[in-house]
Order: sequence, then C-alpha cells, then structure tokens
Amino acid sequence: MAKLKVKLIAHTEDPEKIIAASAKLCYSSTSVDNILDGLTEEKTNEFIEMLMSLSHESPIEHVSFTFAVEGVSRSLTHQLVRHRIASYSQQSQRYVRLNQFDYIIPPEIESIDEAKDIYIKSMEDSQRSYDNLVEILFDKHFNGLIKEGTSEESARKIAEKKSIEDARYVFPNACETKIVLTMNARTLFNFFRHRCCSRAQWEIRNLADEMLKEVKSIAPTLFKSCGPSCVGGSCQEGAMSCKEMVKMREKYKNL
Repeated sequence: MAKLKVKLIAHTEDPEKIIAASAKLCYSSTSVDNILDGLTEEKTNEFIEMLMSLSHESPIEHVSFTFAVEGVSRSLTHQLVRHRIASYSQQSQRYVRLNQFDYIIPPEIESIDEAKDIYIKSMEDSQRSYDNLVEILFDKHFNGLIKEGTSEESARKIAEKKSIEDARYVFPNACETKIVLTMNARTLFNFFRHRCCSRAQWEIRNLADEMLKEVKSIAPTLFKSCGPSCVGGSCQEGAMSCKEMVKMREKYKNL
C-alpha cells in the first residue's frame, strides 16, 4: 500500500518579504529603488498582518510554492486539478509501465477485514488483467511493425508504448500516482479553505494538511490563519456544517 509523502521542493525566496514589498508599494510613496529598505522581520510581519486584516490578497500572488507528492490516488488528482490556477506534472501511465502498481486503501475499507480482502483481490485482478493485455497488445503491434520492415529495436519500443497506453484503462481510481504542483500563495489560501474542511474527501484533506505544514515552516505569518473557512471566519458550509468550529480552529492553530 502506498504512503502519502509531501515535500516542498522550491519556493519564492523570502516570500513574506516579497509580499511586504508589494504591500509597501501599494500603501506608500516608496520607489522601486528602495522598496526593500527597512523591511525587517518585524516590519515585514506588520505588512503581512495588515494585508490579512484587510483581506487584501492580490499581493500574495507574487510568491509561489512547488510541491512533490507521491502516495496519492488518481481519484485525488482528479479533484486536485480542479484548482486551475496552478501548474501540474503527473506521472504518465502512457509512458511508464506499471509492472506492480501501488494503490491507496481507504481507511473505512482498511478497518474491515472482509472489505479489505475484497479490495486487495480487486487490485490484484487489475494487475493481472493489465499484464495480460500488455502482452497480447505488444505481440500484435510488434509483429505488425516487423512485417512493415521496422527494425526489431524500434519495433519493441513502439509496441511497448502502444500496448501500455491501452492496457492502462483497466487500472482503478485507487492506482497510486505521483505529481508535482505549483501554486501561488493566493491559490493556496483558496485550496486550504476548501480542502482542509472536514467535509472535504479524506484523502485530499490529508494532502492539504501536509501541504499547509510545509508552507507554514517557510512563511509562518502568511499562513498562520490558513485552514478551512471557519479558522479565520465563519463556516461557509451552511446546513452541511460539521458544527465543530472550536475543534477545527484549535487543530489548525497547532498544525
């Protein structure tokens, strides 16, 4: 079973200072020549706090964060890419042959032996079907290419690619994948508001929590009030609210 791993691999240098400089330009007569002058840690924090109190989020678009993620399902990444103001690079099932695919087991299934047995058997059946389809399709494409006069080396490469791009259709949503994603801070604010919420699907909520831990270690003032909408204000879920705002605020205060 695959395990979630999240690593912040790159980010804008001195992200909070860059945001503070942007705010300084907005709210003072400073010039570009001295825009960074006087931005001590204390002054930088003051600018960040001011922006947050005013809900002035456009300056935070100037900084971005890049994460490498593995141990997540295709089901999760289908949700993830709905956050469109971002960049994504995902491991290809078209070019990468999965001789033994990893998969995600939902906790509710994991907790019931009978359900877990059924689930694992389904994963094993998918792997066998994939392997059989790759073999059948490879033979068809390879033999056809050889008849057309393609060299054996080239025929093998082409046939391999053609066979796995069709065989991959038997893989389930549970199939583990890896992805690199980049979001600016404003997009991350939106992402955390939606995906840290207790109503978010469990897997993407776990991802959001791990991403939030990563960015808090780099820009603690900027992200200190991030989390579901109830952390910094009221719950936006209406009748669907979990009604545990105190608990959620405490959780994200100590995340």
